[in-house]
Amino acid sequence: MIELPIYDSTGKKVDSLKIDEQTLGGEIRHALLKQAYVITHGNQRQGSARTKSRGDIEGSTRKLYKQKGTGNARAGAARTPIRKGGGVTFKKTRTREDFRHELPKKMRRLANRNALLAKLVDNEVKCFTAFDFQAPKTADFAKMIEAVGINRTCLVATDKTNRNAMLSARNLANVDVCRIDQLNAFELLNHRFLVVDKASLVAFLNESCFEAPAAKEAK
Repeated sequence: MIELPIYDSTGKKVDSLKIDEQTLGGEIRHALLKQAYVITHGNQRQGSARTKSRGDIEGSTRKLYKQKGTGNARAGAARTPIRKGGGVTFKKTRTREDFRHELPKKMRRLANRNALLAKLVDNEVKCFTAFDFQAPKTADFAKMIEAVGINRTCLVATDKTNRNAMLSARNLANVDVCRIDQLNAFELLNHRFLVVDKASLVAFLNESCFEAPAAKEAK
């Protein structure tokens, strides 16, 4: 059982939250985390790099000079790959879909929770009672995360309704924000610390933040 300290806005420990490792995979699965990281990274590639072959270059197909009698090496059209301004021998034609891979849903969700377990084991999760911002205040958010010892990159995850907290954090250097229902292994592993409020973390652990709106209304 992991006991996660809960801080107030001044960085003072006011409570704790007990988290069962079994709900997050029980143990850190490094192979699964790497697989999820590589696949997510590859899926973000644009795949927009293009080059032109000799057939794609605009220009005449006329032979530059006659085959014999000039003393020069044999030469064809100006678009040949061996000449400056000519085409590329093996042009790039891959598209975005060529880099995309799918991870099974159960593996993807386990990887997300397992990445959170890795952060908890390394004491890199900073949980606050709540993000109480009546208006966006970047300076106040900076003081809050500094009070808990955050000095490296961090990811701020909260509920989508907590807009003021997101606006307060997004302008800080080395700080990225995301919705708690979009928290994934790639973002967790790409940042040293995770900053989250207690309600959002509990919702993530209970998976209630992934429920469809229709399902929530039916309850």
